[in-house]
Amino acid sequence: MTKKIALIQMHIAAVLFGISGIFGNLIISDASILSFGRSIFAILAMTILSLHFRIIPWHIPLKAFYTLTLTGILLAAHWVSFFHAIKVGNIAVATLGFACFPACVALFEMIFFKEKITAAEYSLLICVSAGLIMVTPSFDLNNEGTVGLIWGVISGTIYGASVVINRYSLKLTTGVQICWWQCFIVLIILFPFSFNQLNTVPKMDWLWIACLGLLCTGLSYYLFISSLTAINAKTASIIIALEPVYAIIGAWILFHEIPSIRTVVGGLIIIVAVIWAGLQKQTANNN
Repeated sequence: MTKKIALIQMHIAAVLFGISGIFGNLIISDASILSFGRSIFAILAMTILSLHFRIIPWHIPLKAFYTLTLTGILLAAHWVSFFHAIKVGNIAVATLGFACFPACVALFEMIFFKEKITAAEYSLLICVSAGLIMVTPSFDLNNEGTVGLIWGVISGTIYGASVVINRYSLKLTTGVQICWWQCFIVLIILFPFSFNQLNTVPKMDWLWIACLGLLCTGLSYYLFISSLTAINAKTASIIIALEPVYAIIGAWILFHEIPSIRTVVGGLIIIVAVIWAGLQKQTANNN
């Protein structure tokens, strides 16, 4: 694969990650049904990927099984809280709230693994906090946008915890195996909350849920990992950090969700801080 093709694929992956919020907005069913359905199609996509890469997804060490069970539970909570954020607020506040997760990763690594927090990570925490304050529509819990942002931050915090656990505990498994098992755990966790409602899900919802699982999980993940064969992690982190931008642009075009100036400024602070901190960390790792 050439570098040019890899860059195109990585941008497509970022777009697909970003438009998961758009599909979440199109789906009428609640966040638990949406996440349960997504897990079904994501498992299908990950199984196809496993066959492509000649990987047995369920062939994992016992220690990894326990860790994957925990991270699968976290993934279920992340998906449900993220899509709930979209339904309560809007795509912009939910996505920007979720974008705080790199700062949460730095914080968790400091608290649980006693890692020294770098100057870049301190700056990231400050900038993300400032950006979230700017993005907040109103400091009133009766404001739906504010509640949506809070749920977005909760989603990002949960995802940050799962990233840290994956990073330190799952070194003997492949990315495809991790994704397959986590989606399988999501399926099991959400089944009791969704089973009785499945017959009420509109047909169009199933179409959008299929797109969410196959495109925004399966295809996006395939494009992401295959692109890493031709571009480095630094470039990938910059492109993936643009996910909120693609989500907000998509919501603007499709749903006429025009972000306020405060949202744009706050979002830029968050995104630029995430990209800069990622570059600093990658540079430090290479030295």
